[in-house]
Amino acid sequence: MLSSLLSCLRKRIFVFTLLWAGFIFAISFLATPLKFLAPSLTLPVAMEIAYLHFHTFNGIEIGFSFLILTITLLGELSLRARLSTALIVTLLATQTALLYTVMDARTIAIIEGSEPSVRSFHSIYVGLEVVKLVALLYLAHIQLEEHEAMLARVASNAPGAARS
Repeated sequence: MLSSLLSCLRKRIFVFTLLWAGFIFAISFLATPLKFLAPSLTLPVAMEIAYLHFHTFNGIEIGFSFLILTITLLGELSLRARLSTALIVTLLATQTALLYTVMDARTIAIIEGSEPSVRSFHSIYVGLEVVKLVALLYLAHIQLEEHEAMLARVASNAPGAARS
């Protein structure tokens, strides 16, 4: 039963990878910047929404990373897929453990009406989001290549397949 589920997920892991990439694009590069352009939304309110938004999304990203990492390690994927997955998980861990901690203090200060520290790590965060998005798209490409190769192997071994 478990091996059947693992096999099914391994064959379709690219779906989860692309879904995660889509979430990043929609949340980090579309919804969040638009929120700060709304003229009636004050900065503290926008920051409070962003705070809730990103912490919720971070939990979803941790779920995606756990699923993809587990399937990658147990599913006999290539070294390229394993290295790409390791890069993505490392980027997420860096954002979660280091950047969110520093950025949270600044965000809370703005929400409370205090003067935040001068240093903002926002550009570093955005840079890591771009790298993570590109890495996810590359990983999905690898996963699709491997999926298509597996389908070709199955088709060539099927009864009635043309043999050379």
